[in-house]
Amino acid sequence: MAFVAGTTGYDYATMAMPGDVGAQAANALATIEGALIEAGFAMADVVRATYYVTDMGDVDAVFAETGRVFATIRPAATIVEVSRFLKSEMKVEIEVTAKKR
Repeated sequence: MAFVAGTTGYDYATMAMPGDVGAQAANALATIEGALIEAGFAMADVVRATYYVTDMGDVDAVFAETGRVFATIRPAATIVEVSRFLKSEMKVEIEVTAKKR
């Protein structure tokens, strides 16, 4: 099993945080995928995902990105609204659990 802890939306190539929550979700998912691959897993191995947002109004934009990645995988998922993250520009954080199939 692999556990990828809370991952935010930084673009690590530029060390910038996009202002758009959808772009943040896409970056977080790309970072998660890289971590899983490095550990010998694939996104298809994800069995559980937890999404944290600071505004439930952002859910549709987050789900657009997670749906693109997890449409056929369909991991068990939970979304939680939190009051804030470590830095004010962070709008979404994603963590996953993977089990090698």
